[in-house]
Amino acid sequence: MKTLKNRLKENLKPCYLVSGDDYYLFEKALSMIKKASGLENPDFNLINFDDDNFSIKSLLDGCEVMPLGSERRVIVVKNLTKVSESDKKALLEYLKNPVDSTVVILLDFFDKFSSLKPNVEFVDAKRMDTRLVSGIIVSEVTKRGKQISGEAVETLIDFCDSYLTRIMNELDKLCYFDLQEPLITKNLVEKLVKKENDFVVFELTEALGRRDADKSLKLLSSLVKDAGTLSLITNHFRRLFFISISDLDNAHLAPLLGVKEFAVSKQRSQVKNFSKMQLKKIYALLEEIDYKIKSGAMLSENALYLLVFSILYI
Repeated sequence: MKTLKNRLKENLKPCYLVSGDDYYLFEKALSMIKKASGLENPDFNLINFDDDNFSIKSLLDGCEVMPLGSERRVIVVKNLTKVSESDKKALLEYLKNPVDSTVVILLDFFDKFSSLKPNVEFVDAKRMDTRLVSGIIVSEVTKRGKQISGEAVETLIDFCDSYLTRIMNELDKLCYFDLQEPLITKNLVEKLVKKENDFVVFELTEALGRRDADKSLKLLSSLVKDAGTLSLITNHFRRLFFISISDLDNAHLAPLLGVKEFAVSKQRSQVKNFSKMQLKKIYALLEEIDYKIKSGAMLSENALYLLVFSILYI
């Protein structure tokens, strides 16, 4: 975001492509670009498109309209799930000779416009690294007249899987829980913030890799009632297996696994806890258990406990 701020000071581009996996950064980028555009009279000069009202013709027609009582007109395209090749070609053709008074902002959570990166101003909204997120947390807490311990920062980041979107929501709760207490502690974070299931699965995998049966079973007990747990665990170990056998770096491996680069980098640290053969056996076991559940031969709760015990002794 600091890079975007500096670029916006230099000059405004006709089209911005915001892509990543953290909605907070999407909204932050949108706010910064709108502010830099000097947008006024938004009822006329701001147009929003989503899946319900998008068409490339409406978008391009909107680009040609001159702003009213404002220096620029802003068109926002929000997280489309379906975009045709002809749509992208038409937009690309427009960008060869764009209207100076129109700024197009593509909020592209589903990576539908990635092929346009060379032709637009790209804004990376993927989850930030721990150091940057830590700085933002401390800054936000200070603005609210509070302090936060280093352990609490680390725990909050882990529990929220580094998503600033969720971290910001949790900070309000943490800051105003006890107005008389100036310090947010690790204990308070553990008390008030629910762990993301993805993080619990990450913790479970760590415990299984260390053959820590007690912790593995404790973590599983918090997941076992969730219908999506087996799918989360299966996807997690599937990625570990392919990371272990691949020579590709995180950036090239991420799209092949259907995840963001951040997820690959985080899971790569766990690969060392398992041999390639162990991961291959676990992946085969997961497929076998999935079949038994779907065929009615085994209850999902029983299957999850069987899975954990099996992995502990593979």
